[in-house]
Amino acid sequence: MSVVYEPEIGLRSRTQYGGFSADGREYVITRPDTPRPWINVLCNANPGYGAVISQTGSGYSWLKNAELNRVTQWEQDLIQDNRGKYLYLRDVDSGCVWSAGFQPVRAEPEAYECRHGVGYSVITSLNFGIRTRLTIFVTPDEPLEVWMLAIENSTALRRRLSVFSYLEWCLGTAHDTHREFHRTFLETEARPEAGLLLARKRLWAIPNSKGQGWNRSWDGVAFHSCSGPVEGYECDKEAFLGMYRSLQDPRAVAEGCLGNSSGKWGDAIGSLHTDIELAVGETCVLVFTVGVAGDEAEAARLTDRYRSVQHAQGALERTKAWWDERLSGFHVNTPDSGLNALLNTWLRYQAMAGRIWGRTAYYQTGGAYGFRDQLQDSHIFLPTEPGLTRKQILLHASHQFTAGNVFHWWQPITEQGAHSRFSDDLLWLPFVVLSYLDETDDHSILQDEAEYADGPPESLRNHCFRALDLSLSRFSDRGLPLIGEGDWNDGLSAEGWDNKGESVFVGFFLRMLLGRWANIAEISGDTSRADHYRQRSDDLRDALNECAWDGEWFVRATCDDGTVIGSRTCSEGRIFLNAQTWSILSDTCPSERRHALMEVVRRELYTECGPALLRPAYTRPDERVGYLTRYAPASRENGGVYLHAATWAIWAETLMGRPDKAWEIYAHISPVQRGQHPQSYFAEPYVTAGNIDGPDSPNAGRGGWSWYTGSAAWLFRVMTERVLGVRPEESGLRIEPCLPDHWDGFQMKRRFRGATYHITVQRGATPCVLLDGQALETTLLPPPTDSKEHDVSVVC
Repeated sequence: MSVVYEPEIGLRSRTQYGGFSADGREYVITRPDTPRPWINVLCNANPGYGAVISQTGSGYSWLKNAELNRVTQWEQDLIQDNRGKYLYLRDVDSGCVWSAGFQPVRAEPEAYECRHGVGYSVITSLNFGIRTRLTIFVTPDEPLEVWMLAIENSTALRRRLSVFSYLEWCLGTAHDTHREFHRTFLETEARPEAGLLLARKRLWAIPNSKGQGWNRSWDGVAFHSCSGPVEGYECDKEAFLGMYRSLQDPRAVAEGCLGNSSGKWGDAIGSLHTDIELAVGETCVLVFTVGVAGDEAEAARLTDRYRSVQHAQGALERTKAWWDERLSGFHVNTPDSGLNALLNTWLRYQAMAGRIWGRTAYYQTGGAYGFRDQLQDSHIFLPTEPGLTRKQILLHASHQFTAGNVFHWWQPITEQGAHSRFSDDLLWLPFVVLSYLDETDDHSILQDEAEYADGPPESLRNHCFRALDLSLSRFSDRGLPLIGEGDWNDGLSAEGWDNKGESVFVGFFLRMLLGRWANIAEISGDTSRADHYRQRSDDLRDALNECAWDGEWFVRATCDDGTVIGSRTCSEGRIFLNAQTWSILSDTCPSERRHALMEVVRRELYTECGPALLRPAYTRPDERVGYLTRYAPASRENGGVYLHAATWAIWAETLMGRPDKAWEIYAHISPVQRGQHPQSYFAEPYVTAGNIDGPDSPNAGRGGWSWYTGSAAWLFRVMTERVLGVRPEESGLRIEPCLPDHWDGFQMKRRFRGATYHITVQRGATPCVLLDGQALETTLLPPPTDSKEHDVSVVC
């Protein structure tokens, strides 16, 4: 673009595309042409409505499930980013046309800004002397999104303007590629006197109550409304665009009027036209909504509220307050402002909105729950609202089978899912339960009952025992766990297809769990189970160190035919990161080997892009290993930097007492720091990417798969609990910082079991811990006996 956009003064971590607001709560994009779409995920927990919006104004909407219940059409094209819900403006006198966002008209604005905030986005632009401010948000408790468009006349002339909205209805599965088929089931209705359009669909591709396919109507009524007087409407795409025209130059907008067509025979869209006239300096505000109601009467009630600008403004403030409450109770102030923005706001918001409640984004348009995925993501609630972690645990337990196995993923709405032979999925249930117990000491959760997917309810304790027992029954003759159709790394999809291949990672994972679950079994009176778990843990430790040790590092797995993966004998995929880091995390690697092992990891896997998941990358597909080998070399799981796993490397380095190495990894994967080079990083600088291309890629350092990644919750956990060193244990709150040398200290506000702790950590010659002025002889704060605020001073 020829226009030069100047970053706003006062932005932090600024680049030519923008930066963080002073408080870190907004990312301010100061030009629309970012290297890739930089998005925001707006959604609520219940009723589960959501919308994704990019800095250009493109995106899509859904209810409960973005894959099965998409409200508006969208096409995944990160290069063009030209599908979405739009507002056009037309100068009545000159005929000039532009859009409130950069898309779809792509007129070159005189000024442009997109502010992505927590629960809202604001796009401000100046075109032809008219300043528009489009605020988009999803309320916390309604199945709708709100667009507030403020239009200001900044010229010295009176201006007459027309505003046209546009969206395409989907109303069903996102994979609606056969549009000529699906459009014949859509029907639209206009109520111009109420500023309201309605849409229904007489076909939903999910089965009905009898299990019949293609014989069910879409649930609900979709609506689109405008608060201004409606001059016209259009519900047919051809009538709006004109044949062989595009969204950049639709005929109806160019001509300044809509055709007022609706019914069952068009290609269903929604467009409303309203006219305004602005005196010099005058501002007008219009309110549009898009949403889903149970019936027409509910749609009318919902939209009628938003004919009031005051009501819409109040809803925006209520939305901000709701998100403020979700993020309250935790705050840090470290010497690194970028880390502060991530820990205080963006990692937590990303995990909640993008992963747990929305479960969709731009790189992946999902909707399903992953058994392992959202369980791990629910760690994000523990410091502030652990009850939400408890709720997630019980939800996932209800998607386990009586044999102990679990759905790999399942779809809300249909409850259909993928029966799993993955060897790690089921183990994340006992893992997250232990995390919940550490945070809360609430052992009553173990007595909570959850149904099985194929059986009556049973205690959560027994759900976890069944998961562990099934895992312990699936071992090779050498005493190592079978990998099945994959473990944490889905791409190892062929190694154990015939139930002979082994997973070293799952061996370490089980070792981490068995000791503590032996204690839980013992407390519950099941001493034989406790003894069994402890013996199996010891046997597994011996087998891993004997069979999986390759001389300098641990191998990753074996294939059904016995081929070893991650060995020094391999020409490709010689060494894998997780097999090394988890040997440290699980306390399985003997102490005398650890230093040398991690030196090898640093030499072989650590790169300027972050720690690679494996090296060298596979350059040829290997059917024995799986689809991992089919990725382009040094991308994603095939030798790229997979941020989820990279966070575990940070954790391992803190256990090794290497704070500067831990910080070095963080610096290499931090979206804030990588985002300082946007022309090579590409991804959003305010949320984590799922992966970064490794150094052997021609796109080394490029981020991708942002928002929809488990790395957000894990980076938050590892940085707060292991680098800052404030972590819950069943017996109290441990404070053992592992700070980089260039830090003098930090402050943290954190809830813990009903109390609030104000923690100050600073370096000093004489280590000590003071709780409310009283010296402790340990780094473990005792469990609180009240719900008051407490001051903690730590010298380390």
